[in-house]
Amino acid sequence: MSMQPVPWPDPDPVVAAAIGAMYGSRKTEPPLAVTVRDRLGEWLRDEEFAGAFGVRGRPGWPPSRLALVTVLQRAENLTDRMAAEAVRTRLDWKYLLGLPLEDPGFDHSVLPEFRAKVADAELEQVLLDALLERLASDGLVKAGGKQRTDSTHVVAAVAELNQLELAGESARAAVEALTAAHPGWVAAALHVSEWTRKYGTPVPGWHLPASKKKQDELAVTYAKDGHALLRAVYDKASPSWLAELPAVETLRKVLVQNYTLVIHAGGREVVKRREKQPEGDGIPPGRYRIASPYDADARWGAKRDESWLGYKLHVTETCDDAPPCGCAGPGHDGDCGAAAFPNLVTCVATTSAAVTDTEMTGVIDDALAAKGLAPGRHYLDSGYLSAGRLVAEAARHGIALIGPLQADTSAQARAGQGYARADFAADYDAQQVTCPQGKTSSSWSPCSQYGRDAIVAIFARSDCEPCPARELCTKGKKRTITLQPRAVAEAQAALRAAGNTKSFQADYARRAGIEGTMHQAASRGARRARYRGLKKTRLDHAFMAVALNLLRLNAYWNGNPLDRTRTSHLARLELSLAS
Repeated sequence: MSMQPVPWPDPDPVVAAAIGAMYGSRKTEPPLAVTVRDRLGEWLRDEEFAGAFGVRGRPGWPPSRLALVTVLQRAENLTDRMAAEAVRTRLDWKYLLGLPLEDPGFDHSVLPEFRAKVADAELEQVLLDALLERLASDGLVKAGGKQRTDSTHVVAAVAELNQLELAGESARAAVEALTAAHPGWVAAALHVSEWTRKYGTPVPGWHLPASKKKQDELAVTYAKDGHALLRAVYDKASPSWLAELPAVETLRKVLVQNYTLVIHAGGREVVKRREKQPEGDGIPPGRYRIASPYDADARWGAKRDESWLGYKLHVTETCDDAPPCGCAGPGHDGDCGAAAFPNLVTCVATTSAAVTDTEMTGVIDDALAAKGLAPGRHYLDSGYLSAGRLVAEAARHGIALIGPLQADTSAQARAGQGYARADFAADYDAQQVTCPQGKTSSSWSPCSQYGRDAIVAIFARSDCEPCPARELCTKGKKRTITLQPRAVAEAQAALRAAGNTKSFQADYARRAGIEGTMHQAASRGARRARYRGLKKTRLDHAFMAVALNLLRLNAYWNGNPLDRTRTSHLARLELSLAS
């Protein structure tokens, strides 16, 4: 399939006349597709998707219009078949796409093919960036304002597997892929009836042995079969391209991550399951460990009391104040509740579930700055914040991060008794630390810890051992304090002091509104991946963000802005009684 850029056609006269008759009087609110066409016009070009399509072959449907179909599909929670049917039968969709009444549309299989090409070319952000650029020209989004960010879990579209099931299912997936790619090779290299007996049905569907000993034996059997399969694939007599099959490479990684293979003298092989250190050989960190052979990007993640297999979605949106009404006059305070601009999603980022929130703060700010939409104030929860990040973002982009810092994690602070880090006074000019008992540190050593600058101050053993308060301070023979650089420490102290003030808490309350956006996204399936793989999941979330923006713009343009200040029935009763 090739792409030949073409401008959007004007709405078909017959379709436009029907739409005008139905919604021209404005007594009936026009649907989303009609409002988008009338308000935005041709805001997306085919050229934006040039990297995903070739220049030779039969021309396909224009990718810009397929992108809009996908967005409407996300806005209305439609399947591919339902979306293709809507293109064929619905007047509002034909009006948006510029199709004549008799246009037959396309087969529903065009949509997954389009998504796969765009995801593989990593062009998932094109649509959101084009919309934001168009809205910026209208003044609906701008740099220097206020924005807020939050994250939520995304469950992968695969079953959860334990280590035993993972090994067996990885071997089954590999032999299935090999059989589909080269059945003749499989028939010659493997004992087909034996492999069918073991791997003819999904491993989780089997009745696995109850005893741990038999489970361990079965796990080793899966691993031995996997190694035997890999040896056959990598044999010089086998076609070299078999090793390039994704399922084969996934099997190799699963075996390396979960098992050890030792070949003794005489060729005897010993396969063992990896166990956590220090007792075992150790297993890779969770962010690198494959959890399913059918989605090699999915990882285990945890947030507070919740754990899941899949991804994490980060959403950033505007949250500026409502503009003044502009009708101030004698006896009027100028506050008549003018319609506020809608809160619009400016950035979406999808990562594996193992990536922490704090790792994404700089990434999100970089993305906003690249779009020319860097906020002046960025509201975040404590998971995104650190004192070092606070200083870095102000220096890099001039962004003020607003939110509470995480609590002191020292043992004394966690226990709620004893001398915590905050009880020690640091003098950066004199390069020493004073403890609550008045003793000063004997050394001051700048260093690097986990890639960040730090200072380690150590108190003398001669001061700590005879100290009457040593049990409140340390279990060792001397106390060691790790300090942050001066600028970072001062920023941390200032933010923690401000966090206790009513003005800060009233300002930070603005961040709570992001929960409504997360709920709106979740109602359209954001917390459960529709597709397998990080690339396709990213594309789905990016298109969902465009759908949310268009829904909010539709409400704003039709005079039905979403309620920002929802008031409970009890609160309304209190106000009525007070009046």
